[in-house]
Amino acid sequence: MASSGAGWPEEGDLVVATVERITDYGAYVQLEEYNKKGFLYISEISSSWVRNIRDYVREGQKVVLKVLRVNTERGQVDLSLRRVSGPERREKLLSWKLDKKAESLLRSAAEKLKIPYEEIYGKAGAIIERELGLYTGLERAAREGAGVLSALGIPQNIAEALTEVAREKIKAPAVKIKGTLELQSTKPNGVLIIREALLNAQQLENLQGASVNVYVVAAPKYRIEVSAENYREAEQLLKRAADTALESITKAGGQGTFVREK
Repeated sequence: MASSGAGWPEEGDLVVATVERITDYGAYVQLEEYNKKGFLYISEISSSWVRNIRDYVREGQKVVLKVLRVNTERGQVDLSLRRVSGPERREKLLSWKLDKKAESLLRSAAEKLKIPYEEIYGKAGAIIERELGLYTGLERAAREGAGVLSALGIPQNIAEALTEVAREKIKAPAVKIKGTLELQSTKPNGVLIIREALLNAQQLENLQGASVNVYVVAAPKYRIEVSAENYREAEQLLKRAADTALESITKAGGQGTFVREK
């Protein structure tokens, strides 16, 4: 995370900028992550002809731009809007917002401990950023406890203050995903075999904040529903639950299939 006034961006970087002044030939912007000025030429606003610059950008607007050239001697950064794709724009804005939130959490913890922001960043923020990613690390601390941070060598009092603040401010919404199992067994105890397979799947609740629920749709179809704090954990747990059920039914001489529902 670039702190205010830190260095210069590099050619090809995506940056978040605030449009400050618009002229007939382009727009002057403020680079939020670097505390530097930049310029967006009219030819780099759109791949089509631009009749009115204000149809594309306006004063005060936050935009994601690509760095074309950097001249540190002249203090000049040339930028492009038209070379930024939609997915790049969304990903960069999300990353920037999370960085801002993480910085706010560090400041809150510094106030709680009555120490300067620079001190908490040096003793904790820089380490978390390097090892885990700053927001990701604080999010993990909110879920798993201060041990996540103290394991990185961060002083215990700072780890505990950051965890407390993170738990107050980071509210991870539960993600729910599901899929359908079709299980069959022709053996005399087939009902028990299927029940055992489903129970084995449902017992995979070893991720904090995650759960697996299994219920009947209409035999031989059964639904697995997983709740977790993010899609990655949910997808991993759903796959493990389905694989566990299929492995169990197959070992018992039955058969099964799984379909992930969208």
